[in-house]
Amino acid sequence: MNRPGSLEFALRFDFRNPESAGTSMADRYAAALDMAEWADGLGCTRITVSEHHGSPDGYLPSPVQMLAAMAARTKQVRFLVAALIAPFHDPLRLAEELAVLDNISRGRVDLIVAGGYVREEFAMFGVPMNERAKRVTEVVTTLKSAFSGEPFTYRGRTVRVTPAPYRPGGPAVLLGGSSEPAARRAARIADGFVPSVPEVWEHYRDEVGRLGRPDPGPSPIGPNRVVALAEDPDKGWERMAPYFLHETNAYGVWQAQDDVAAPFRTAEGLAELRRGDQYRVLTPEGFVRELKAAPRPFTQFHPLCGGMPMELAWSSLRLFEREVLPAFG
Repeated sequence: MNRPGSLEFALRFDFRNPESAGTSMADRYAAALDMAEWADGLGCTRITVSEHHGSPDGYLPSPVQMLAAMAARTKQVRFLVAALIAPFHDPLRLAEELAVLDNISRGRVDLIVAGGYVREEFAMFGVPMNERAKRVTEVVTTLKSAFSGEPFTYRGRTVRVTPAPYRPGGPAVLLGGSSEPAARRAARIADGFVPSVPEVWEHYRDEVGRLGRPDPGPSPIGPNRVVALAEDPDKGWERMAPYFLHETNAYGVWQAQDDVAAPFRTAEGLAELRRGDQYRVLTPEGFVRELKAAPRPFTQFHPLCGGMPMELAWSSLRLFEREVLPAFG
């Protein structure tokens, strides 16, 4: 655990790679592996990867395989899948893959399971959207049983998943979601809840109390923001903003299908995007001042956001390494 006043940082990747970025997916994957190794050497606390399917910009469909590669390049950093979309996975096969990943990483993996919301993905897999709750429940209960390493009943037959996880009990299985039913389901079947937006946390908190367990306290999540660093923020914004715009609009289109409660909304252009505070480009000095004013200094970088060119992503990370981290000792 970091000492009081020290800076904790994390990375996340979703691997959007729109045609406008002009980079191959192989090069983008390689850059992320290099960034994971770099971050691990600097004491990064967590690396998060996400999952979607059939996205025109190549959004990562295989988080388990990506984390296996990252785990092989790192020693200490923990990993999180946020989120694993349960309806598209065979529960037993998924349990096997995660058990192997837990051994490769020596117990450094946790996951958030979610039901999904993108209509095109459900059509791609031929899964009815009204089966989401049932499939989420089956995946969560199967994983928790499988991670015991002992035989258990699955769809009426006795099975056992091998190998057993490296960490006793296996990866933590949290539930994600943006609705009251998801929050209450998490209290009943999962190891915890990570809401998409803070507002639904109170439903989880209420259900935990109804089940007679200790109050989990206030929401663990805050605003979803992306920060990048540049010596000249105006020039940095000019170069980075098109990729920020791609991210928020790509998510916004998905989430507008059913008015999903989520932090992303489409923006008409760069001027509108800059008027908000979801995406910001700061100087290292300005970022240090902001972090030191926070009760708990923490930041999560999204270095390849929206198809960000690798050299531009690295320029932000190197400024963090040279000019921000040293300010915290």
